[in-house]
Amino acid sequence: MTGDPGLQPERTRLAWRRTALALTVVALLAVRLALGGDAAGALLAAAVVLVWAGALVACWGRAAGTGPIPVGSRALPSVALASVGLALLAVPLVLRGMW
Repeated sequence: MTGDPGLQPERTRLAWRRTALALTVVALLAVRLALGGDAAGALLAAAVVLVWAGALVACWGRAAGTGPIPVGSRALPSVALASVGLALLAVPLVLRGMW
């Protein structure tokens, strides 16, 4: 007996696309804040771009819906860690921008 998945696969793809878009916006804002001048800001900007790229790679397969996701896929934990990493990288950028 095969079940009809309904709209669930489409909702999943859209959720992953929203996640990728949100991470992209956060990365762009962080890079904009980081490019204030000194080498520490440039280093933080590079770290943000690397974390963003890793998260985008993790999201891409699910967002594109190009095939089944293998059992034991680490996409969700990877994106969660990338989100936390971007938040931790943003703290010094925000504090730096306040002074």
